[in-house]
Amino acid sequence: MPSFDEVLKEAGEFGRFQKRVFFLLCQTGVTFSFLFASVVFLGRVPENYWCRIPGAADLSEKCGWTLEEERNFTVLPLLLVNGTSGGRCERLDVTWDAAAGCASPLIHRFDGGVGSPPLATCQDSWVYQQPHASIVSEYNLVCGHAWMLDLSQAVLNLGFLVGAFTLGYAADRYGRILIYLLSCLGVGICGIIVAFAPNFTLFLIFRFLQGVFGKGTWMTCYVIVTEIVGSDQRIVGIVIQIFFTLGIMILPGIAYLIPTWQGIQLAISLPNFLFLLYYWVVPESPRWLLTRKKGEKALKIMHDIAKHNGKYLSPHYSEITVSNMEVTNPSFLDLVRTPRMRRNTLILMYAWFTSALIYQGLVMRLGIVGGNLYLDFFISGAVELPAALLILITIDRIGRRLPFAISNIVAGIACLITAFLPEDIPWLKTTVATLGRLGITIAFEIVYLVNSELYPTTLRNFGVSLCSSLCDLGGIIAPFLLFRLAAIWLELPLIIFSVLAAVCGILVLLLPETKGISLPETVEDVEQLSGHYGKCWKKRKHQNTNSYI
Repeated sequence: MPSFDEVLKEAGEFGRFQKRVFFLLCQTGVTFSFLFASVVFLGRVPENYWCRIPGAADLSEKCGWTLEEERNFTVLPLLLVNGTSGGRCERLDVTWDAAAGCASPLIHRFDGGVGSPPLATCQDSWVYQQPHASIVSEYNLVCGHAWMLDLSQAVLNLGFLVGAFTLGYAADRYGRILIYLLSCLGVGICGIIVAFAPNFTLFLIFRFLQGVFGKGTWMTCYVIVTEIVGSDQRIVGIVIQIFFTLGIMILPGIAYLIPTWQGIQLAISLPNFLFLLYYWVVPESPRWLLTRKKGEKALKIMHDIAKHNGKYLSPHYSEITVSNMEVTNPSFLDLVRTPRMRRNTLILMYAWFTSALIYQGLVMRLGIVGGNLYLDFFISGAVELPAALLILITIDRIGRRLPFAISNIVAGIACLITAFLPEDIPWLKTTVATLGRLGITIAFEIVYLVNSELYPTTLRNFGVSLCSSLCDLGGIIAPFLLFRLAAIWLELPLIIFSVLAAVCGILVLLLPETKGISLPETVEDVEQLSGHYGKCWKKRKHQNTNSYI
């Protein structure tokens, strides 16, 4: 009875069929990046807004003022009298009435007064010169409510975290393509509801659900692609990251052409409905079908793959086997019970956390540093394109560990230098910051590969899922860390990022090198891995070709 990989080799490991499915599913990376980074444009803080004094709207209508004139007459005098911030977070503690004059209403109120006029904290009377251009102006996420913008991104990442566990489990139980299609439908529906949410609470609920389903689309497309290609082609997982980067580059163009946040939200959500057409062109993973004892369906799909690849599958193949070593109900203790497993687990968890926090922090930072946001965002995305190329060039020549460490250290040094570069040399500041973005992107992509190579077959799926959950935890913390520290000093988040990245670069040097060795199948194999590959662990002659399953 042939194994699945033997049948796949005869049907074609990366022929026309796999390339077509690969290209179609990679489009998910584009839409997922839209969801991942959209807060930069959905949550732009308006340049001009102020707190309206009670009765000012009626007075403005009576006097025929424009918004700018209303601001000049009722708010800007605060700058002269109190030296305040232009009335953004506070207002005069008065109420305009019919006696106020249209020419100089403040004279009527304070012409004989002594000292500064009384002030009150603004609650919900903000006026925006570009109303509803972002969720900030839509839901008044300014002044004392500014932290709610951080919450909107944290809730999205919480959805990613929940989706990783719930939909990851569902994909193992009910099938990859079913969960993929349901997740695409969920992202589209939730995205529409988010765009028309009448209040911020409903906005958060469905943004969370959009995160849950969004993570489902990303995970399942990644799994389907890697399960229908041969073992030598599984590096295509890194190539998928290129489509994520393309999405990052396309997003500012969408935001530039669409002036309102509702339009942007719809533009990044509606394409998910197109993926429902994949029901007719993307099959279920035959590997998954075999694990569910559905060999006939798996064999039928293999015949279709062979046909599309111009191959011929031997008619004597009536059944396929799949060698799969699994642990029943694995637990976290299995990952930390032995010394080297414990070391690997803790370092990888920190690496996932750091990579996600710094990457998201650098992306969102573009929205608060000034300059041309659309152009800067596009450039920062374009610089990620060489990341996958550098990884493909280096990891099979000098190994995984050294590029992993260097990329983190480069990111840390670049963040530190950027923090202290003067503002009057913008090109240099942008160049160094871009180098940091490239470094953390490489680190983020390598951790996917290293994580799967450092766990035994018996614990690989569980270990990768658990460690990568720290990625979403980093994403939850990132907006609070960035925006709250930036309020103290704009460059303070970069100092934190530099320390985290440098520590990560040092720690990953303690991981064993996995270049040129067989994947471990048991915990004992992991314990025999050393820092220098090939010296302390003898390479197997016959590697289990299904160890990724």
